[in-house]
Amino acid sequence: MVKSEDFSFLIVAGGSGSRIGGLGKQFRSLGEGKKPLWSWSVDLALSAGAGEIVLVLPAGYGTDEISIPSPVKVAFGGATRTESVRNGLAASSRDYVMVHDAARPFASVDLLRRLMESVSPTVGAVPVMPVSEALKSICEDGVRAVDRDGLYATQTPQVFFREMLLKILSERGAAFKDEAEAWLDAGLELRCVEGERLNFKVTWPDDLELAEALVEKREKEKITGGCGMRVGIGYDVHRMTPERPLVLGGVVVPSPLGLLGHSDADVLSHAVADALLGAAGLPDIGNLFPANDEKYKGADSLELLRRVVELVKGRRWEIVWADAVLEAQVPRLNSYLPAMAEKLSAVLNPGLGSLCVNIKAKSPERTGDPGMAKSMTCRAVATLRK
Repeated sequence: MVKSEDFSFLIVAGGSGSRIGGLGKQFRSLGEGKKPLWSWSVDLALSAGAGEIVLVLPAGYGTDEISIPSPVKVAFGGATRTESVRNGLAASSRDYVMVHDAARPFASVDLLRRLMESVSPTVGAVPVMPVSEALKSICEDGVRAVDRDGLYATQTPQVFFREMLLKILSERGAAFKDEAEAWLDAGLELRCVEGERLNFKVTWPDDLELAEALVEKREKEKITGGCGMRVGIGYDVHRMTPERPLVLGGVVVPSPLGLLGHSDADVLSHAVADALLGAAGLPDIGNLFPANDEKYKGADSLELLRRVVELVKGRRWEIVWADAVLEAQVPRLNSYLPAMAEKLSAVLNPGLGSLCVNIKAKSPERTGDPGMAKSMTCRAVATLRK
């Protein structure tokens, strides 16, 4: 599986931005921190765990005119977008590349993850949105209606195998409107994933005003504790029994006692799932996967957690972090916790290759049912971001 560190994140800021007037749009400030538009894409790449970041500036632009963070490489553009991207690809070093417009400040990490999961050496991936407006063609012969069925607008980032894209752009002299056009022109396969309405391109002055309003709204939500962030709690308990294997976070732990339940009784996965569902305002796993339904008998709780993650992300929530505490007298769990965190992180944020789950194990000091090895409990907290 391709990991996030296998990707170069290429920020194309080599255009003139003339349609917005005055200072190039990629250098316009946005938000209270007065960050230039291109800097928003740097933050996005860092959040997604990209292996490297390459910023393509206009030809002849002095790097001393702007403050560039140390992790960012700089390349210089050409007369066309195709030349600028080609120069950026040549300055990159990772196997895969995400080519992103500097004037699209609001792409999400979730979008990047879905694109990274869709790419291969011979298959590119792009985000698209269906065209919703009625279309007209205006030419010398007059005006005619255009059927919008099957028409989609393409966004960025666009994701490809880097060497293949560089070869295509180097061998073809044409100036392509985007990299997907060049990829298709070479006869290669292109996968489309659902884009995002907020991933619009700042092109006209009104677009910049819309972006400012959106940032202001988000900043107010942070201050007032609005719905931009959510926290949920989860709890689960299962009886211990000698007839069952002990499965925690998808990891089979050697133990004389396992957990009794309709599924595999993975108390850790269940508690994390309920924490995610609670933060997203969705029903708990007992309602989603009822114990009286035979199709869930012996079910793999890690697969159930994957379905929970799909539901949560379907509500446009990004999973930021999960923290869990296991309470068990036996067996000793500390040496297995890293493997559990890795498995759960791969389900919560697939393709990123970084942990987003923290797990602790506590002894009940021989108190209550957990202390008598009659049961095992787990409590979890999950943080989501819109």
